[in-house]
Amino acid sequence: MKTFDPVAALALPPDAFVDRRVPKALLLDNGAPTAPDKHWIREHIKQLHWLAALKPNTIGVAKYRDEEREYLEIAVLKLVLRAAPGAARPVELLQLPNGRVDRLVEIVHRAVPYPVLLVTWRGKEPEISMAHKRRSRADAAETVLDGEVIVVRLRGDCADQPVAAFREALALVRQPQTTLYALYQGWLDTLHALRAANVTGEFSLPTSGATATTRRNALEEYQRLNERIAEVHLAANKELQLSRRVELNLELARLRNDRDVVRSRL
Repeated sequence: MKTFDPVAALALPPDAFVDRRVPKALLLDNGAPTAPDKHWIREHIKQLHWLAALKPNTIGVAKYRDEEREYLEIAVLKLVLRAAPGAARPVELLQLPNGRVDRLVEIVHRAVPYPVLLVTWRGKEPEISMAHKRRSRADAAETVLDGEVIVVRLRGDCADQPVAAFREALALVRQPQTTLYALYQGWLDTLHALRAANVTGEFSLPTSGATATTRRNALEEYQRLNERIAEVHLAANKELQLSRRVELNLELARLRNDRDVVRSRL
C-alpha cells in the first residue's frame, strides 16, 4: 500500500515554497497552551516546518478582506510528531491519544495568525487539517479560529477511488482562484468531500456553495447520530430490565434510520 504526500499533491508553484523550521517557542507563547499542552509540545513535536506562503505574488490569487476577516496569506505547514524520549516503540508504530493529537493540531492553528493548511505526520499516515480565521471581537489586531478545526486522515491506497480522486482534487489549479478566501474554502470543501466519501465510498466535489453547505451540515448531523447510537447501544447492552431494553432498541432502530436519511445527503 502506498500513501501519498499531500504537499506534493497541492502542486504549488516553486515561488511559494519557504521551507523554514518554526521554533517551538511560537507554540509555547501562542495558541493558548495549558501546562500539560506545553509538556506535550516539548516532548511529542519533532518538527514544525513552514513549507509555503500562498500570497498574491507567489500564486497569483488576490487577497481577501471583509468586516470579519483579512486573508493576506495562506500558510502551508508540516507537523511531525514523535515518541517521548526513551519510548521503546519506533515512531512509525507510535499511537498518541487522538485527543492529544487533536489538541496539538488546534494549538498550531491558533498560534499562526494566517489561515493554515496543516499536514500532520503521525507515523506513516498523514492528516490534513484546516480552520477559517477571523478577527477577534475583543481585539481587532488579533485573529481567532472561526469554527472547529476540520481534520481528515489519509487512509487507504493511492489506487483507491476516493483517495485517488481526493489527491487529484487537491491541486492548486483545481481550486477557486478568485481570492485567497475562496481558495481556502475550496480546499475545505475538498476535505469535507473526503469525509463524506469515507461514509459513502464515493468521492465527489460539491457543485455549488449551497450543496457544499448541505454536505457540511449533513456531516455534522451524521457524526452526532453516530455518537448517540454508540451511547444508546452501550446502554442497551448494560440494561437489565427487559422493558427498558426494548425501548432502547427501538430508539436504536429510529436513530439508525435517521442516520440513513442523513447519509443520503452526503
